[in-house]
Amino acid sequence: MKVTIFGTGYVGLVTGTCLAEMGNDVVCVDVDEAKIEGLKNGRIPIYEPGLEPMVLRNHAGGRLDFTTDAVSAVAHGDLIFIAVGTPPDEDGSADLRYVLTVARTIGQNLGRYAVVVDKSTVPVGTADRVREAITASLAERGASVEFDVVSNPEFLKEGDAVEDCMKPDRIIIGSSSERAVNAMRKLYKPFNRNHDRLVLMDTRSAELTKYAANAMLATKISFMNELANVAERVGADIERVREGIGSDPRIGYHFIYPGTGYGGSCFPKDVQALERTAKEHGYTAELLGAVESVNARQKSRLFELINQHFDGKLAGRTIGVWGLAFKPNTDDMREAPSRTLIEALWKAGAKVRAYDPEAREETARIYGERDDLVLCKGMYDALQGADALAIVTEWKAFRAPDFSRMRDALSAQVVFDGRNLYEPTAVEDAGLAYYGIGRGRSLRASS
Repeated sequence: MKVTIFGTGYVGLVTGTCLAEMGNDVVCVDVDEAKIEGLKNGRIPIYEPGLEPMVLRNHAGGRLDFTTDAVSAVAHGDLIFIAVGTPPDEDGSADLRYVLTVARTIGQNLGRYAVVVDKSTVPVGTADRVREAITASLAERGASVEFDVVSNPEFLKEGDAVEDCMKPDRIIIGSSSERAVNAMRKLYKPFNRNHDRLVLMDTRSAELTKYAANAMLATKISFMNELANVAERVGADIERVREGIGSDPRIGYHFIYPGTGYGGSCFPKDVQALERTAKEHGYTAELLGAVESVNARQKSRLFELINQHFDGKLAGRTIGVWGLAFKPNTDDMREAPSRTLIEALWKAGAKVRAYDPEAREETARIYGERDDLVLCKGMYDALQGADALAIVTEWKAFRAPDFSRMRDALSAQVVFDGRNLYEPTAVEDAGLAYYGIGRGRSLRASS
């Protein structure tokens, strides 16, 4: 099938590449000339495991192309995906300017029937607005061209996006058009061979499903972080609590790991956008507001532990930081808890030596050169000259370190484990003080 993808970010590039991998003829279009030129020359703008070789293979095979020419891109696609960004506006609502700009572009150039697919995460009612924008652009031309608009939300986890796209656990299709649904069935048939993963519904339900899924996952994270703060105060170990409740199949173990809060491009903005949507329709979504508030507070928890341990005297100290990306297997720093920690340390007069397997370049792009920031090439390099270590991202490389080597490198011999990677006794037996999140030890460790 001939597919056009507007947008070459995480969603657009991964979706387009995976569709090309299944034999479709895919063109990805973007207004960023440098990005498109880079993709044509094999430079992938994001880090995502497995993506680069797949892009190179399909581009070389002629199944995946990149362009800035929207006119030819619209003419190419039987299915035209809108996968551009929907950043949060000042009031927390989703900014649809890029989505609607693409819709108008499609209307200005559409010459035959096509299925327009909303792949971006968008508020309820966006499919209607996209349809209206295309219709208005067609009317301005005096053209009469049939088209359908389908809501097909993505469920891609950064760090596992290629796997999620190639082996989806569900494929949501929102449409009332049998013609459009049949086209989508045909497109997704190669991904749907073992059992039927298609879930059909109306466009508004499909749009809400995406927000509901992310809000539920964010709620689980904030709930566990709230419990972790209670555990610290009552002397309980949140990791034992997690094992106890996770064994209940109604709850499960997914997304009940306490830590330094969630970040990234999805959860923060989607919770805000859903809360805003509810408000616009006369409803106060108190739970969503609480989820967001707990998360914002949790991002400061690691700094609070560090500041508490050093009695508020951080000026002149150096803190080693392991993990900068908001989660493993990505270089994405958007809303990353590491940024909250690092900026708080700087404000307190401390210096930072940081290591991340993939996010060094992104960190340098965000902060530039600073006297109080050293981006290290190795995890143990980050400990040289450091008083303490703070672990912010749970990369696999951090899970089984040499505690003796850590003890010898850190002048204050203390570890702040923001992801509860270690058993406290193992760290303490090596001669290091240990602070975790909700381990029932943090409040007592400095007393």
